[in-house]
Amino acid sequence: MQTIERISRKVGLPQSDLEKYGRYMAKILRSPKKTQGTLVLVTAMTPTPQGEGKTTTAIGLCDGINRMGKRAIVTLRQPSLGVTFGLKGGATGGGKATVEPAEEINLHFTGDMYAVTEAHDLLSAMLDNHVYQGNKLGIDKRAIIWPRALDMEDRALRHIMIGKEEIRHESGFIITAASEVMSVLSLAKDEKELRERLGKIIVAYTKKGKPVTARQLKVDGAMVLLLRKAFLPNLVQTPEGNVAIIHGGAFANVSIGTNSVTATQAALHLAGKDGFVITETGFGSDLGLEKFMDIVAREGKLQPRVAVIVATVKAVERNGLENLCKHVENVQQFGLIPIVAINRFRGDRKDQIEGIRKGCRARRIAVAVNECFARGGKGAKTLAQEVVKASRKKTKMKFVYSLNDPLKTKIEKVARKMYGAKDVSYSTQAKRKIKRLKRTALPICIAKTQLSLSDDKTLRGRPTHFTAQVKDVQLLAGAGFVLVKMGNVLLMPGLPPHPAAERMG
Repeated sequence: MQTIERISRKVGLPQSDLEKYGRYMAKILRSPKKTQGTLVLVTAMTPTPQGEGKTTTAIGLCDGINRMGKRAIVTLRQPSLGVTFGLKGGATGGGKATVEPAEEINLHFTGDMYAVTEAHDLLSAMLDNHVYQGNKLGIDKRAIIWPRALDMEDRALRHIMIGKEEIRHESGFIITAASEVMSVLSLAKDEKELRERLGKIIVAYTKKGKPVTARQLKVDGAMVLLLRKAFLPNLVQTPEGNVAIIHGGAFANVSIGTNSVTATQAALHLAGKDGFVITETGFGSDLGLEKFMDIVAREGKLQPRVAVIVATVKAVERNGLENLCKHVENVQQFGLIPIVAINRFRGDRKDQIEGIRKGCRARRIAVAVNECFARGGKGAKTLAQEVVKASRKKTKMKFVYSLNDPLKTKIEKVARKMYGAKDVSYSTQAKRKIKRLKRTALPICIAKTQLSLSDDKTLRGRPTHFTAQVKDVQLLAGAGFVLVKMGNVLLMPGLPPHPAAERMG
């Protein structure tokens, strides 16, 4: 590994704009304002439970473009400890395409996850204390909706009863990556906006049905204080000594699923006019990519041109080539140029790889075999060339829905265009809440399974004749979107029979 000072000099970042965390990590205090580079998104076809290697591909692509003599920076989310010790293990890439120092990034890193957890739980404590100390706001204990947070997978804490007498009520824990505080951190563009968004978080309702916010509890200032360092992007490096920025950690099946707006904007300025920024969006195009385009790109005024769709032999065997083609169509609906990256794993046969490649070429889809896991940036050479070539083409970015569309229209446009649904149904509870929200100019964030294009994880391939079922909607005023819940998506995951933690030491 190279020292963080040497890494920062490669993009013209002076030492005065860094706050170092040891020899290999630093916070970016300021980034220069100059002409921005080209933004490239990395998404995937519908994944297997083990994932298809989007992080690995994003890192390898960054190193591959740098090998071409061009500047490229990769921006990623911070791994959740819950995931690190759960099913997937670490989330810093793999093989010769990892961000370093991988161990530190996968564990406590620069303390950002801890800060988000503490800010979330401070709000929980202040809410219950307000009720205990006289409840001047008239909060209905049965209408307290703000849970606790923990960056660990612990299903036993999903539903709990807390307190005694005056403050006794139902509660529970969610994983930190699913917290609205994490979404706020990832979407705010400066400290002023951070405080404004935190203050708007709705934590409960009064007995008259009026929302109670963090600002009314006078806790937004203290939350910003806890988050002041966590709000700054983190500078690290790729295996080939290129710049990587890691910041934010929102899940894609229940939140926006990408790194922070501040990290992407900093990277675009540091990359410069002829440079590239590679940003991963979680899970498939129906989740992370759709949310990036309809929420993050709008908020951050970001304009990606190219989207790399990661495919693997295992994912094609599980979901079929038509599933991959649907994700290509999803990318095209946003006006982006799709490129399929066949991420080669050990054990994949040549005929299997060739079958996917021929299928893509028959449909006139740009495709490249990616071998960065085994060969680093060199193994991503063909993919890098395809991305650079595609970036020269003119594109016109589009959205799935207009912010002025009625809430139901937004939901139905995403369900039909992105998922392929025939229809959408609503629970009685969802209908009541949609009616209460009336017309809102906010984007929507749909929480659903990542294992299917539909809201039913058992429907593989490219399902068409299905009805997407909306179970609930919730206004997340701080994050600035309406959360739409489809299916049984958990805000607090549980550990698998044999967690990755068993193999660590």
